[in-house]
Amino acid sequence: MSNYYVHESSYVDDDVEIGEGTKIWHFSHIQKGARIGKNCSLGQNVNISNNVRIGNGCKLQNNVSVYEGVELEDYVFCGPSCVFTNDLNPRAKFPKGNLAYKKTLIKKGASIGANATIICGNIIGKWSLIGAGAVINTNVPDHALMVGIPAVRKGWVCKCGTKLESDLICDECGKKYKEEIQGLREIE
Repeated sequence: MSNYYVHESSYVDDDVEIGEGTKIWHFSHIQKGARIGKNCSLGQNVNISNNVRIGNGCKLQNNVSVYEGVELEDYVFCGPSCVFTNDLNPRAKFPKGNLAYKKTLIKKGASIGANATIICGNIIGKWSLIGAGAVINTNVPDHALMVGIPAVRKGWVCKCGTKLESDLICDECGKKYKEEIQGLREIE
């Protein structure tokens, strides 16, 4: 008996690891070599491609495909129908294969809004928030609030998800931050 749940309409290939407490819902496909952490939730019609790594506590809403070359660290949220790419100039007639895929890293606690597109080869910083429909074509700093096409930083967000004011102190939970090159850093 497994210590995770897979709906009967979903497919799980051989050589897949699924962590304890993870739930995989209707019409999903987990491909060979995928590694999914503990306590994740994968909604309806989710595709996890070959050799993808997904950390613990991640939540992928309906219609999300995570393609080879993309890695999600712990506690990443992917809104409905958000999109990841892995090839900057794909051609159906001239497939390059997985050795040409550009790596994309979604760091711990980042949230990606519904219908956002993440162009491959970028790093999405810890605890950042990507607005619905945004197109990410560059690296994203830690705690950045990114919106638009192409996305631009429109502020900073706390670990709890609250937009921060200019003093970088969260009105909701009281956490304090300092701006640094890589984004925000929580201070005591």
